[in-house]
Amino acid sequence: MDISKRISTQRYIVVAEADARRLRGLLAARRESAPHDEAHLLELESELERALVVSRDAVPAQVVAMDSAVSVLDLASGERREYTLVYPADANAAVGRISVLAPLGTALLGYREGDELEWMMPGGLRRLRIERVRSSDENIIRH
Repeated sequence: MDISKRISTQRYIVVAEADARRLRGLLAARRESAPHDEAHLLELESELERALVVSRDAVPAQVVAMDSAVSVLDLASGERREYTLVYPADANAAVGRISVLAPLGTALLGYREGDELEWMMPGGLRRLRIERVRSSDENIIRH
C-alpha cells in the first residue's frame, strides 16, 4: 500500500527505522535516569508502537522526522511558530530546537503537513496544525 494513502486513511505516523531504534534506546535510558517522566515516556512509546517504521529514504518529505523544521499554527491563539525537532542533547528551546522527548516534540513526530493534532502539554490541551515541513536535507541546503 502507498505510504501516503496509509497515513491519511489510518492515521499512522511515519518514523525512520534508525530514529525508531535510537528513540527506543533513549526511552530505556531515560526510564532509569528520570522515573518521574514515566507518563510522558509512555506517550512516546505508544506513538512508536503505532508508527509505520520505514527506511529513511521512504519517509515522505512532508512528514515531521528528526531534524525537520516544522511550521505550526496554534488553532486556539492563531500564533504561528517554527520548531526543529531534535534529540535531547541538541535541544535549545530559546532558538526553537525542541527535544523529541518534550511533550511538543513527541506530539509532532511522524505527523505531516496539513495534519491537525491535539496534545496535552504542561500548560493544558493544545490544538495545532502542521503548516509546513522542511526535511533535514532541506535545512542543510538552506544553511
